[in-house]
Amino acid sequence: MRVRDWQDIVSDVVERDVDPEGWRAVAGDRQSGLGEDLYLGHPQAGLFLLKTYAKNPFEVRGVGTQVARSLDDEIGDYLPQETPAKFAIHSPPTDEREAETKARHLEETIKAHSEAPTTPDDLFSDVMEALESPAYGPMAYEPTDRPEQLSSLSTTFEDAEELLDAELDDLVTDDEVDRGFF
Repeated sequence: MRVRDWQDIVSDVVERDVDPEGWRAVAGDRQSGLGEDLYLGHPQAGLFLLKTYAKNPFEVRGVGTQVARSLDDEIGDYLPQETPAKFAIHSPPTDEREAETKARHLEETIKAHSEAPTTPDDLFSDVMEALESPAYGPMAYEPTDRPEQLSSLSTTFEDAEELLDAELDDLVTDDEVDRGFF
């Protein structure tokens, strides 16, 4: 298992050539210590674990690793299929022309949804497609607690949890931060 910076893991997710709508996530407070845990999974891309904390209002620090190469039934059952909460990873436009093209596409998408009956899920999916999001989907998230699925995944991947906890605790100590920034 290779521990890497959390942003490298997010880059890996962005670069995966899989259905962007197939991603699912579970996140919440770390079991012990400062920060949050995030499991991010896709049936063809596997399961990733990230542990992060806000060093200050402008900087998030963290570590991560891939804990499974694919999602079997047991692991997949811990990730939500349908939830009111959603997440998305966004890649910024590379230049002004791309930004203008995405903005026009987004404007057309919003206009189409304003003129026709639609659901919140359909609007979300269409907006993510207009923005060309590489990963989005349902998310179980507790901002001040741990969802049950997060605790179950932590037990399943206990070795990875312990290793990443130690690495994140080292980052916090090296940064000389006693608490995260809210």
